[in-house]
Amino acid sequence: MVRTLISVDPTKPVEDQREVLQNRWHPDIPPIASVKPGDDFVVESVDWTGGQVRNDDDASDIRDMDLTRVHYLTGPIRIEGAEPGDLLIVDILDLGPHPKSGWGYTGIFAKVNGGGFLTECFPEAT
Repeated sequence: MVRTLISVDPTKPVEDQREVLQNRWHPDIPPIASVKPGDDFVVESVDWTGGQVRNDDDASDIRDMDLTRVHYLTGPIRIEGAEPGDLLIVDILDLGPHPKSGWGYTGIFAKVNGGGFLTECFPEAT
C-alpha cells in the first residue's frame, strides 16, 4: 500500500489548512514533508480555487470568483539528496478525485472577471 504523504480536507476552508496548502512556491516556505528518490507516495490537494466552485450547477461562483485567492498547491516536498539546479523526474502513477469530493468542473470566466481563452467568443461566465 502506498502511503499518503500529505492529506487535505476539501470540505474545510483553505485558511484552516495553511500548514499544507500554499498559493506559491518560494524559497522561504519550508518543506512540510520529505521523500527519498524512487519513493511512491500520495499527495492530496484541493482544487486550484480552494473550494470556491460549488457542486450546485450555478455559474455564479465562476462569475464572482475572487481571483486573488487561487492557485492552491500542496507542499512543498523535499527530495532527499536533491540540490538546487538538479533535474527531477516525477512519474504520476495515478490521478483521481479526492474521496470527499468525487466531482469535477470546468468553467469559462467572464471577460469582466479576468476572462480567459476566447473571451471574444465567450464573454459570459459558464
